[in-house]
Amino acid sequence: MSRLPIVISVPHAGLRVPEEVADKCVLSPQEIAEDGDGGAAEIYSIADEVGAFVTTDVARAIVDMNRARDDRRRDGVVKTHTCWDVPVYRLPLATPEIEQLLDTYHAPYHERLTALGASGQWPLGIDCHTMAASGPPVGPDPGSERPWLCLSNGEGTCPQEWIEGLAACFAELIEGPIGINDPFRGGYITRSHAAEMPWIQLELSRAPFLSHDEKRSMVLSAFDAWITTHL
Repeated sequence: MSRLPIVISVPHAGLRVPEEVADKCVLSPQEIAEDGDGGAAEIYSIADEVGAFVTTDVARAIVDMNRARDDRRRDGVVKTHTCWDVPVYRLPLATPEIEQLLDTYHAPYHERLTALGASGQWPLGIDCHTMAASGPPVGPDPGSERPWLCLSNGEGTCPQEWIEGLAACFAELIEGPIGINDPFRGGYITRSHAAEMPWIQLELSRAPFLSHDEKRSMVLSAFDAWITTHL
């Protein structure tokens, strides 16, 4: 398979706590992993199969690339609590510490996506995630069972026929439910970069309906089928 002419973003596969805040973070390795996108590193290990690939090794619990820089909620860009409502730090971070984290990790991630969009080389970006099989306490659907796959462009981040076409490609490969803009409607990455090029957010359930390797193969097959029919 030749490289697929798309941009892939994987913002929540990292597990690293940067040394700048390591002595203040009280999360265990398990709590850090539970706040991130479990399986994303394996499922979306497709850098060699796509035109451009952007990711980070920094844990979502420390810097969330899928939040606006000024999002200072508990579950915002630099979190005080995980999505499971677990405190992240022994004491609150000072504003200079927060700004240093954002300058060092958040800003370069988004600068890279902006540069890829500005190049005019890529017709579509896909922001790739995994999601808990049931909604966590912090989320749009606490306790609700989720579909196997959710695709979103809720802010008009790509043509509707594109997202419906990608859903149809996945439907050929899995028998479980597929949601469009339900339970997610797209995050900061897709919304903030849609003026530069079209974006779709992809959330794949962590329910064990397939192995990580099988999910990876399914994702690549669906992308390839969509490109064949839409580009």
